[in-house]
Amino acid sequence: MKKQDVYLIGTPLQEAKDKFFRQLEKRGLDSRIESETVPVDVGALFRVTGEPVFAGLSQPAYHSCAMDGIATRSRLTFGASETKPLKLRLGEEAVFVDTGDPLPKAFDSVIMMEDLVEITADEVVIIAPSTPWQHVRTVGEDIVRTELVLPENHRIRAVDLGALLAAGITQVVVRRKPKVVIIPTGDELISPGVTPKTGDITEFNSRIIGGFVKEWGGEPVFLDIVPDEPEALAESINKASSMGDIIVVNAGSSAGREDYTSDVVKSIGELIIHGVAIKPGKPTILGIINDKPFLGIPGYPVSAALSCGLFLLPLLAKLLGQRTRQRPIVKAVSARRIVSTPGVDEFIRVKVGKVRDRYVASPLARGAGAVMSLVRADGYVEIPGSSQGIPESSEVIVNLLRDLSEIDNAIVAIGSHDLALDILGSFLAAEYPGISLSSTHVGSMGGIMAMRRGEAHIAGVHLLDEETGEYNVPYIKRYLDPKNFALVNLVSREQGLIVQPGNPKNIQGIPNLANLDISFVNRQRGAGTRILLDLELKKLGIDQDEIPGYGHEEYTHMGVAASVANNVADVGLGIKSAANALGLDFVPVAWERYDLLVIKEFLSSSSMDKLLEIMSSEKFKDQVSSLGGYDVSSSGEVMWEG
Repeated sequence: MKKQDVYLIGTPLQEAKDKFFRQLEKRGLDSRIESETVPVDVGALFRVTGEPVFAGLSQPAYHSCAMDGIATRSRLTFGASETKPLKLRLGEEAVFVDTGDPLPKAFDSVIMMEDLVEITADEVVIIAPSTPWQHVRTVGEDIVRTELVLPENHRIRAVDLGALLAAGITQVVVRRKPKVVIIPTGDELISPGVTPKTGDITEFNSRIIGGFVKEWGGEPVFLDIVPDEPEALAESINKASSMGDIIVVNAGSSAGREDYTSDVVKSIGELIIHGVAIKPGKPTILGIINDKPFLGIPGYPVSAALSCGLFLLPLLAKLLGQRTRQRPIVKAVSARRIVSTPGVDEFIRVKVGKVRDRYVASPLARGAGAVMSLVRADGYVEIPGSSQGIPESSEVIVNLLRDLSEIDNAIVAIGSHDLALDILGSFLAAEYPGISLSSTHVGSMGGIMAMRRGEAHIAGVHLLDEETGEYNVPYIKRYLDPKNFALVNLVSREQGLIVQPGNPKNIQGIPNLANLDISFVNRQRGAGTRILLDLELKKLGIDQDEIPGYGHEEYTHMGVAASVANNVADVGLGIKSAANALGLDFVPVAWERYDLLVIKEFLSSSSMDKLLEIMSSEKFKDQVSSLGGYDVSSSGEVMWEG
């Protein structure tokens, strides 16, 4: 089979959707799926009714007493009052009843036990009349036999199960779950649980896609990993077309020399779209194979998730007779400038939190392979292709992936990263369910600027002032109105050079970085670690250009450590705990104070009280200390107030 050289020019998103679903509609492939009958039990939860459901029984099925007390004839109670009590003879004029009992024949009302002022063996005394059908649930008060209980195309909820059973319905007709057959592809893929070798990648995208399918009302069917061979892929796709209602192939959709999906689709079916003007997810393929809708989903997890949301979700909704549910939205200000690609609809994942009276959206890592950005995201911002991007502090519309209540209870932290901050967030979530620490890593200076704009509650900072040798306070006085802020110590920590095990390049200190034989990995501009490095270089008279890799940036200490561990660099400046976490060696350079810069008014809040309580606890300090390279003796102490 001939390999195509390039894939089709990216079709605008709405045009791609219209073209794909128009072709499906022509062939009736987006019609509502057939129905099946299932028991009315928890297994029917979230299923979609395939026909209207009518009551087989009335509820209640008899006149039912709604209170504990006596049943009587209302006409016998006329005239009763506090000044003129009325006696009713038990057995003849009144009968004791309990809630739920059938109303005795010839009686038409119930008087509550609390309204009986005197009870003897033969009679009761009342001081107020009863009305006809007082405290009585009449036949069919809730449900009348033959009335509509649930309409067609209704997604069954927990309360609906109760209503169906109460109406005498034990079997319900629901739409069959559309089967989505998922085919992972790639020579580099291995099954979960297999120990990876160099070049191996654990296959997990199929479970993300399958999870979406289940969440959206379908039934995922997983096929084995298919190697990058067109014949094997064609065989697997043909097999999938006989097993399910929709075919999804993951990876192989781009234009690389081992990307065969589009060629295979053209050879055995109809290729409708190859390339959509979205980012991430441009190489998406849409087609039809053996009268089954076909989706070729890019291999990167973020691209895969986005393509599924844009094309697979509405397709499943059509088959189930449902409308695609719109995500809740919230208006927020962007914590950073976001540059976008002209002509491409871009989807940016963000963290969201509420600071004072407005929501703040902080962009997450934009790499299509950053699966943790999917985990951390509170929502996403869609930037249309006609836009030039989003300026800092401008208003954006966030499509939420979490409940707004979770976001309202988030403590927003924007600034420098530290592993202790991650542990603090974990303790907070465990000790106080519903409250979370929403942390975005932009470096110490980025945190100070975020605080200046009122976009965070706290910011991790560790900035050494060259003139005074003091940490953090000089920068607050320089860039902020000091009276509005305070510093709380999280930890003191050891900074140093993270090197490979055994230190094969024999790196002993900062001077060794100016060596063409040694590759360096740096932190981003504005990071306290980078400022520390620049001060040390200045003391030594070393120019930044003399250091190979000075421009290679990572946004976290773990990112630096991972670069060294994976031979991307020989050395990076970072904290000892990051080196320890990945089994790397460490050359000490300096101890520094890592503080939390806090808005004064937030310092006295109940949320901050919880953070201070955790930071001061021995349990927290013990866990942080176990990482190595930390001094927690001042954790939780207010070090300075403006």
